Amino acid sequence: MAEAKTRHGCLTAWLVLMIIANSATAVIYLIDSAAIKSNLPNAPAWILPTLAAASLANVVFSVALFYWKKWAFFGFVGTSIIALVINLTIVQNIAHLLLGVLGVVTLYAVLQIGKEKRGWTQLE
Repeated sequence: MAEAKTRHGCLTAWLVLMIIANSATAVIYLIDSAAIKSNLPNAPAWILPTLAAASLANVVFSVALFYWKKWAFFGFVGTSIIALVINLTIVQNIAHLLLGVLGVVTLYAVLQIGKEKRGWTQLE
């Protein structure tokens, strides 16, 4: 019989945080889009729906990581690249540019924590 997979507590906490944060971000993009647009008057109309979709995709990727799917990590990489391109398009400051990259780096680091509970080696 296959050995049961175990998740490190930090990985569980990070995945839960990502689900909550990305869900909230998607709601903010969809509900409060007028306020966001007022702060970005030159931004194209497609940016907020795209960022909302990327946030919702990140929720799906977080859940998939709970089910040990490696493709979900690469999904996070993809949405981070999309966010980076969008932030470059609307000329956000360097903090916004690095925030998405930092999220993927942190996820990768948390997947490396632990010996027998190391998440990365258990991904399928």
